[in-house]
Amino acid sequence: MPLSIQYAYEPELSAEDFQAILKSSTLAQRRPAEDLARLNSMLRNADIIITARAEGNIIGISRAITDYSYCCYLSDLAVDTKFQKQGIGKKLLIETHQKAGLQTTLFLVSAPAAEDYYPKIGLKAYPCFGVPRTE
Repeated sequence: MPLSIQYAYEPELSAEDFQAILKSSTLAQRRPAEDLARLNSMLRNADIIITARAEGNIIGISRAITDYSYCCYLSDLAVDTKFQKQGIGKKLLIETHQKAGLQTTLFLVSAPAAEDYYPKIGLKAYPCFGVPRTE
């Protein structure tokens, strides 16, 4: 029997749930996963948090910052490694874009291991520049 997956807008997601999905997805390698206070700040200052849950357990997340009218930055897109390759990431991305508004352009910075994934689900590559974190 296929697993039932629920997608939801969860603006009050706990830092502990965020930490759990970061670790189970390998995104913890590029996030401050052991700093619960910082994870909480990341959540509280995001505009959109969409989760995927199976039997109540978090198995995916998208976390985004947007102006709801022109652009949306998808800062985290993570799926538990046991649930990857089932369309969950794509569904999280679609749900996030719909919540931000389809008039927005959705941007993300890919993890090196996922660079081949995004074009397969319809994302276009854009040049990107940034100022790196100093702390």
